[in-house]
Amino acid sequence: MQIKSAIFIKGITSDDANLHNGKPQVAIIGRSNAGKSTLINTLCENGNLAKSSKSPGRTREINLFLINDTHYFVDLPGYGYAKTSIDMAHKINDLINWYLFNSEQSYKAVVLIDSFVGPTEDDLKIIGDLEKTDKEVIIVLNKIDKVKKSHQFGRIKELTEQFPVHKVIACSSKEKTGISELRDEILG
Repeated sequence: MQIKSAIFIKGITSDDANLHNGKPQVAIIGRSNAGKSTLINTLCENGNLAKSSKSPGRTREINLFLINDTHYFVDLPGYGYAKTSIDMAHKINDLINWYLFNSEQSYKAVVLIDSFVGPTEDDLKIIGDLEKTDKEVIIVLNKIDKVKKSHQFGRIKELTEQFPVHKVIACSSKEKTGISELRDEILG
């Protein structure tokens, strides 16, 4: 599916009317610096839509993007390490958990795993918690270009075997690998 329009709506830190207007939501989830904002920009073919940073923990709100006037991309703050105070880290964690597990939102969950690092303990926990909610989970093996070409197939196979009930898509924003497949999967 082609993305014809993508608009930043707002950043939220609590319940919001936009979350209840019936538009399907695609939650983009991952650890800090997993490439969530960059992936949104690549999916939408707009390098300036979602603000990205090399510093972990830049996203501190839930950012809503209206896609084709039909869907929301919900850019969640990253979990795990962030360059922020302990108090802010707790607030960010509470915000993530509220949206994913307490807000009663209906969404597809797109969980980004850094291809080079592999699934972290935090990644495994969030995927396990999502599985308990019966949400549709798509695993994105992100930044696949950082893995040697000769090891990419093995990394994809490893994750597919580790998460057999979920769709696993290898992506690279830099090389545009897997972007069309992911776009069709989350918007189809």
